[in-house]
Amino acid sequence: MALPIEQYAALGDTDTAALVGLDGSVDWLCLPRFDSPACFAALLGTREHGRWLIGPTDKAAQSTRRYIGNTFLLETTHTTDTGVVKVTDLMPIGDDRADIVRKIEGVRGTVTLRHEWIVRLGYGKIRPWVTRREDEEGRPVISAIAGPDMLVLRGDRLPKAVEGRHVDEFEVKQGSSMTFSTTWFESHRPVPPMLDVDERLKETCQLTERWAGRCTYDGPYRDAVVRSLLVLRLLTHAEIGGIVAAPTTSLPETFGGQRNWDYRFCWLRDASLTLEALLTAGYEDEARLWRDWLLRAIAGDPKDLQIMYTVDGGRELPERELDHLPGYENSRPVRIGNGAVCQRQTDVLGEVFIALELARAKGMREGRHSWSMQRALISELGRTWREPDNGLWEIRGPQRHFTHSRIMVWAAFDRAIRGVESQGLKGDADQWRKIRDQVRDEVLEHGYDEERGTFVQHYDTLEVDASLLLIALSGFLPGDDPRVLGTIAAVEEDLLRDGLVLRYRTQSGVDGLQGDEHPFIACSFWLVAAYAKAGRIQDAHDLMGRLVGLLNDVGLLSEEYDPGERRMAGNFPQAFSHLALVSAAFALSEFGKGDDDDNEPGTMFSGGQADGADDADTDDEQTQASG
Repeated sequence: MALPIEQYAALGDTDTAALVGLDGSVDWLCLPRFDSPACFAALLGTREHGRWLIGPTDKAAQSTRRYIGNTFLLETTHTTDTGVVKVTDLMPIGDDRADIVRKIEGVRGTVTLRHEWIVRLGYGKIRPWVTRREDEEGRPVISAIAGPDMLVLRGDRLPKAVEGRHVDEFEVKQGSSMTFSTTWFESHRPVPPMLDVDERLKETCQLTERWAGRCTYDGPYRDAVVRSLLVLRLLTHAEIGGIVAAPTTSLPETFGGQRNWDYRFCWLRDASLTLEALLTAGYEDEARLWRDWLLRAIAGDPKDLQIMYTVDGGRELPERELDHLPGYENSRPVRIGNGAVCQRQTDVLGEVFIALELARAKGMREGRHSWSMQRALISELGRTWREPDNGLWEIRGPQRHFTHSRIMVWAAFDRAIRGVESQGLKGDADQWRKIRDQVRDEVLEHGYDEERGTFVQHYDTLEVDASLLLIALSGFLPGDDPRVLGTIAAVEEDLLRDGLVLRYRTQSGVDGLQGDEHPFIACSFWLVAAYAKAGRIQDAHDLMGRLVGLLNDVGLLSEEYDPGERRMAGNFPQAFSHLALVSAAFALSEFGKGDDDDNEPGTMFSGGQADGADDADTDDEQTQASG
């Protein structure tokens, strides 16, 4: 049975990521990419669905762990009555291959470890052909092959085959050490050479420490901010540029429930917000990589824009269920792919345009085709923005006129206008300003409940939604506007559960799904930022302190949190939670000093309200982004 979600740590090589439990079991790994099928899938089933365990046989062992410095080099220490052993795990970066390296060192006395290497390809369904062979250097390896995939296990002591598994138990004495590695490669290629383990550990740690050292943030909660930035980097494919929402699928929002989704893809919204967090922290080089990924992914007719793509920008993400997996704590169905890919989510372009405007403000020059693509997208939005959509939360019920979606339409046109006014780019700013003002008027007329003094989730309800906390953060209204303050009060009244924020009340039936869910961690960080911009600094710090306290022992966050059982829920680690942490910390650093300027252009989380100045610039003949 899988461990509680918070008892996992992440390893990664910026191509894919693994989850390793406090007990020493690698229970989740997709190879060679985030969105590839899993070869270790015990997280969603049992050990028979694949895992790689190196852990103490003593069930009473006490285990602690940490990341070494600002890296994903994981050091786990197991203490038993007979001794202490240390296991160091890492996925080396930059080898054009996928490896997990595990180094064992005896610290004190003698500890007996159990070693299980159970490979099951195709999300735990396919039992590979397993043999012992030699690599090109004449060293013995265990190989597991099925179709295009091969994994090999190398080490100082290889386990024996026992009923379809490879199992071993051995003693580790003080001063002794052993090293093991699992390597994936394409099965038609020769077995790659063994890594120089110590050298690759050193190089990977140096590379990651240098990256972390580029962070320009020096405000409150810095350690949590740096770790969150590292998580966002971990979830960004270093070569392709796609940013995944999480490395897992179907970790449940409610244990035993049906709200189980595949997050191993690139949402334009999540990726845009990730880019904002990285840019705000000084990582400007990352903007171009993601912008180039965006251009490739959405190239073509703007009418064909999707809200999510595969890591390489592919468009096919059919949703299906894996009946052979029982699910995490029997939470079924287990899904791969995501049916929301076909939804209309009007807010997405708002997040994209905010991120790209911030990149320009940070000095990234627009290429001829990149700005042309943005003009094509904003032109299409000008024709379709009045249509209902599925909203930020990917509602599977009827489409609605969601207030947040309309506000992000306003933000898209606002940032496009800034591109013309501030950067001298060509565009029909007069027409865009006209549409922006129409959107604003509509939101204030239909998205606001005068009687209660709050904005509402959509035009046909009096319910509120946590996404309304982004109204001031997007620059639509000042943070101390009475309508914003009333909305904060309504969210506090309706959506706080044990002091944490729900996305919305599922009892309203708006999402068309059965069951409930737990507070959504990112929404609570949004409330921190909203408090800060409203001048409620102590409230912001109080909530921020509690949220940082939800981080697990190695600084990771899931999608949701169950305050009753005090455990994490949902996919893990979750980019949305970590980017919201970064943005909340920046909001506290900025607005907590009393220098809030609601007219200053910036990110979603520090953007000012646009002015209404006239613009006389005209647009040249448009070049289609699709060429």
